[in-house]
Amino acid sequence: MSNNPFFKPFNTVHDTFPFNEIKFEHYEEAFMEGMRREKERLERIINNPETPTFGNTIVIVEEEEDDYYDLLDNVESVFGNLMSADTTDDMEDLAEKLQPLLTQHSNDISLNPKLFERVKYIYEHKADENLTEEEDKLLIDTYQGFVRSGALLDEAGKDKLRALTEEAGLLSLKFSENLRKEKKAFMLHITDEADLSGLKEHDIEMAKAAAKEKKVDGWVFTLDGPSYGPFMSHSDKRELREKMYMAYNTLCIKDNEYNNLDICKRIVNIRLELSQLLGYKSYADYVMEHRMAKSAKNVKEFLDTLIKAYKKPAQNDVKEIRDYARKLNKDRKFQLQPWDFSYYSHKLQIEKYNIESDMFRPYLKLENVIDGVFGLANRLYGITFEENPEIQVYHPDVKAYEVKDKDGSYLAVFYADFFPREGKQGGAWMTEFNNQWISHKGVNHRPHVSVVMNFTKPTEDKPSLLTLGEVETFLHEFGHSLHGMFANTRFGAMSGTSVFWDFVELPSQIMENYTANREFLNTFAFHYQTGKQVPKSLLARLKKTKHYLAAYSCMRQVSFGLLDMAYYSIKKPFDKEIIPFEKKAWGRAMIMPQLPGTCMTTQFSHIMSGGYAAGYYSYKWAEVLEADAFSVFKKKGVFNQEVAQSFRDNILSKGGTKDPMELYVAFRGQEPTVDALMKRNGIKPLPKKK
Repeated sequence: MSNNPFFKPFNTVHDTFPFNEIKFEHYEEAFMEGMRREKERLERIINNPETPTFGNTIVIVEEEEDDYYDLLDNVESVFGNLMSADTTDDMEDLAEKLQPLLTQHSNDISLNPKLFERVKYIYEHKADENLTEEEDKLLIDTYQGFVRSGALLDEAGKDKLRALTEEAGLLSLKFSENLRKEKKAFMLHITDEADLSGLKEHDIEMAKAAAKEKKVDGWVFTLDGPSYGPFMSHSDKRELREKMYMAYNTLCIKDNEYNNLDICKRIVNIRLELSQLLGYKSYADYVMEHRMAKSAKNVKEFLDTLIKAYKKPAQNDVKEIRDYARKLNKDRKFQLQPWDFSYYSHKLQIEKYNIESDMFRPYLKLENVIDGVFGLANRLYGITFEENPEIQVYHPDVKAYEVKDKDGSYLAVFYADFFPREGKQGGAWMTEFNNQWISHKGVNHRPHVSVVMNFTKPTEDKPSLLTLGEVETFLHEFGHSLHGMFANTRFGAMSGTSVFWDFVELPSQIMENYTANREFLNTFAFHYQTGKQVPKSLLARLKKTKHYLAAYSCMRQVSFGLLDMAYYSIKKPFDKEIIPFEKKAWGRAMIMPQLPGTCMTTQFSHIMSGGYAAGYYSYKWAEVLEADAFSVFKKKGVFNQEVAQSFRDNILSKGGTKDPMELYVAFRGQEPTVDALMKRNGIKPLPKKK
């Protein structure tokens, strides 16, 4: 027997992955053996002489058999998550080697005619089986999944689909690899202290630490969020802000090995080919079949509504910033550029409201924020978190917690990975190492969820002190994790965040409402040196900023949605140049001037290598849901446990077992409207159609 830890019972706390034992050389062996075992299981299913039934086919396809270790799921989970959170060049090379094999393996299952015949028979004879509502939903989803994966195609069509999906998998990997490497390759190296003018002490300390890491003198600023964002907001050196901005906004368009322009074109065309091969006019039409929005037309109308309501106020936002910049510069002709916006909007916020995010930083020590977020979950849902050093982690930065439900029973394992590092993608996300499901023997397999972020790191002199925006990010990803942790469904394919993509952001965005809540902040926001609470006057000033740049921020999100839909609504092969196409696609939502030679598409991971292709609108869609849903909390109390329990029972625990609108109405009592969002943003409602 191999010493590969994937091949053996883990014998760890809650069967968590034994990260201390997993070495790079274990992955390939586990992948190959995992695929072999899954093929063996497939043969047992399709060669079963008994009449196909839900139990002898669908259940076995969907879940692990208790006596048959699901090796492939486990190694895919670890390897896939670490490819985002802690990758190496060796892992990326292996991923490139394995990707075609994994895609072929997946296609061998979804395109297997004997397996599909069994699924089709059960689907057509489901009246003969006494299925529960959840079983019926799984059967429908399984049948549609096979059809949407090409099961009805002829052999030539299946061969074409195989080739396209294999190519798409490799291109997605290459896109992400190029972006990560080019982003990490850039550094703004400052050796003249005068060039630090305007920067906060904390930003300078972080830059000093970054320089030490890179073994250079002076200060280093990078394109990672905790470095880039504060630099753009605080640096007095306009030419350096421009340098940083242009580095960020020209990622992967330069004439070098990391160029993503042709990769993006090909990804768009592959998705068009795949959708048309399956009988749809566009990739957006294919995607919308399984979305709350239902159609690309509805998405367009939704984005149009937001443009009509928010564009004029957003233009007023920018005019105010521009006028302020001209006043400060004593130059009526001063041209506000994109690298100026954060800088002057930050200065204006201080002048208007006497507040800035760094005023909160001393009160937002990471360890205290963790306690605050966990305390909020306890207050709403009664759950508790206890760090457990017995649970192995994949990197020293990662913390692992055991989560107990309000009755003291084990609920989940929660991993938290907070800081940027080499080998980690930028941004923030929630993921799962294991999802929740209930075996046919009644064993409730609880989930192992993880949140991965890129927060401000501690320095030699100071602990990790977060911005209020980073606290909001934590709450957002934590909301996703609650969706995973509260999952309580029979089948893993439906548990937790396995919902329509334009519904998945509701649980995350609803948690953001607590970011600036005085009562919440008072539970943990204590000055890291004096221990004093956040001053009431500071919180009062924060409240006054709630509408500041709300319209501009909305239009920025709408512009991304327009760009996404422009690529995936095409019905003919994409043969245009990416940069001019991008400028035109989102032009009507752009408030600031567009600069030639800049590009978002080549770094737009959400729609090129993530799961948001033809789905980026879902952030604003879910914001409408969230604003409407949170009105229930506001009416009965934002910490009301009865409302929270209803949200858990009707939405968080149900996963994808029902249509999301049905789940939403069960909680809210009615379908959502955009009115609550506009009211919260201080936007005048549009006239009602007669």
